[in-house]
Amino acid sequence: MPDNDDWWRDAVVYQVYPRSFADANGDGVGDLEGVRLRLGYLKRLGVDAIWLSPFYTSPMADGGYDVADYRDVDPMFGTLADFDALIGDAHELGLRVVVDLVPNHSSDRHPWFQEALRGHNRDRYIFRDAPNDWESIFGGPAWTQVDDGQWYLHLFAPEQPDLNWENPEVRAEFRDILRFWLDRGVDGFRVDVAHGMIKAEGLPDVGPKEGRQAEMLGDERVPYFDQDGVHDIYREWRPILDSYPGGRMAVAEAWVSSPERLARYIGPDELHQAFNFEFMMADFHAKSFRTVIEKSLAEAELVGAPTTWVLSNHDKPRHVTRHGGLARARAATLLMLALPGSAYLYNGEELGLPEVLDLPDELRQDPAFRRTGESRDGCRVPLPWTAGPGCGWRDPWLPIPAEWTALSAEAQEDDPASTLNLYRAALRLRREHPALGGGTLTWLDSPKDVLAIRREPGLTVVLNTGEEPVEPGLGGRVLLASGPLPAGGAIPPDTAVWLQH
Repeated sequence: MPDNDDWWRDAVVYQVYPRSFADANGDGVGDLEGVRLRLGYLKRLGVDAIWLSPFYTSPMADGGYDVADYRDVDPMFGTLADFDALIGDAHELGLRVVVDLVPNHSSDRHPWFQEALRGHNRDRYIFRDAPNDWESIFGGPAWTQVDDGQWYLHLFAPEQPDLNWENPEVRAEFRDILRFWLDRGVDGFRVDVAHGMIKAEGLPDVGPKEGRQAEMLGDERVPYFDQDGVHDIYREWRPILDSYPGGRMAVAEAWVSSPERLARYIGPDELHQAFNFEFMMADFHAKSFRTVIEKSLAEAELVGAPTTWVLSNHDKPRHVTRHGGLARARAATLLMLALPGSAYLYNGEELGLPEVLDLPDELRQDPAFRRTGESRDGCRVPLPWTAGPGCGWRDPWLPIPAEWTALSAEAQEDDPASTLNLYRAALRLRREHPALGGGTLTWLDSPKDVLAIRREPGLTVVLNTGEEPVEPGLGGRVLLASGPLPAGGAIPPDTAVWLQH
């Protein structure tokens, strides 16, 4: 493993959704052994680390984000021995491993909550005699009544009761959970709902609002998210991370109302990074991308830590579909991988997978679907590995579209123009040009539908989001292009290029 405590500052991290990545035992569900057997593929892709979405013991009411045992592996995914073998092999290949941590809520099958239902130690969760007006992020009320008449809080599914972080026992438990996985060699944590945990004193009502409360989260504060007290938790965690060698880190999934609020999560005494969701939600247009990039870099400068960039994950539609096609997705990827900071990839994006929009309703498993009709299942369809029937899966837990055989890793392996080989080439060049992940960024004059960015004295990135070809007039040799380039130097619409001077 390379000796670099600051590895996370410019790392390319690959998110593995274990259930959908690779299936080693043929039961139709991905597993840790499947991940281990594909580490060579990820090494060749060129990533620096993998992030494993939850693999802990869970009834799977919310894809594993309802944890019943934070110190064990669900039999669906394997065993602790499988995890140890995975992390050992990853480190042998020079790949770091980040795991998901879910501290805002547990599963309702967690022994603590089962004990609370029997009337004991309810202070580990949030029970009260009457509900307030808080709503679940998945739709409907955020309160469920138990047999003795009390109500418990669940900001997500009813099967995910919120923990009470005002209780010292809860804080001590999670400090111990951190140490448990750090002792097993994990290199970092992705903190789920990092803006949660602490609720406003007295649990006040949100008050009358138009639309769902979940739609307010990006614009204003609500009494159950982004409370100042959450930072005390991270100030307890940071010394634990710092006490282990090798640059152990934590990245926040935090939805907050402003860059200034997000910046408070990052620093030498709190977390190392926070996801940059604004970039993921930007429109495919030069002005939208530039606005978000400038804002994100200013925010990073504010805290002295590099930003993160992400285009897809397990919660949002894949960017092939969101941006309106594969050409645009490839172009956006080249832009992202040329920005200073770290980049997070979502499994399957290197194959150019689109969102699956036509899953049968009876097969959808996202708990939000039952409450709101909205579903995240379309970005969680298992990855196609082979070009044959089933794409390398036997009876996968969600059906793989037949047309994905052409997008499989096997089908793309030897095609120099494939999306898989575009990602490999981009990540290889990123390693060869360290300034792509670090360094400074200079905006160059360009037409209104074009972004032109100087990344180092000899390297320029150009993205054409317009409807006509453009002549950038910048000279240089094309290092990499997201799509075919005609003779003469013009850049077609929906295309990005890296130029070396």
